[in-house]
Amino acid sequence: MGGIFRYHGNVRSDFRPPLNHASSTFVNPLRRTLTQRESIGLVFCCTLLGAAAQILMKIGAHNLPPGGPSAIAADPLVLLTNFALLGGLSLYGLFTLLLIFALRDGELSVIYPIIALNYVWVTILSLIFFHETINPFKAAGIAVIVLGVMALGRSGGR
Repeated sequence: MGGIFRYHGNVRSDFRPPLNHASSTFVNPLRRTLTQRESIGLVFCCTLLGAAAQILMKIGAHNLPPGGPSAIAADPLVLLTNFALLGGLSLYGLFTLLLIFALRDGELSVIYPIIALNYVWVTILSLIFFHETINPFKAAGIAVIVLGVMALGRSGGR
């Protein structure tokens, strides 16, 4: 046919074949396979997004009316004007989407435990934004999480 593409009986001369794999990864890097290190880095970034999302959702929860679900049912527009809540939900959606890409190519037993870092970031952000306190048990728990993630990360390359 020489550069002409037939589509449902119509002839199109402006047809371009789909990008091959090599050039499509340049255009869209999420199409290419991620290395183990890239997957771990992406999950690490996801934990930061997830923690920020949880902080925003807590701020948004404080902005909800005091009547609970019945108050929201009476005025559902209150949810659409709660920008902290919407921002938190949006960040959580982005967290989930990026996590899917990281899990697609990474070793699940190494990558998934990194998500436990959410607990670390939320604790730190809660200290900053909500002036929460940290006791020795929380500090020990955070230390165990960090050490556990480090141990799994070091064993993942073997």
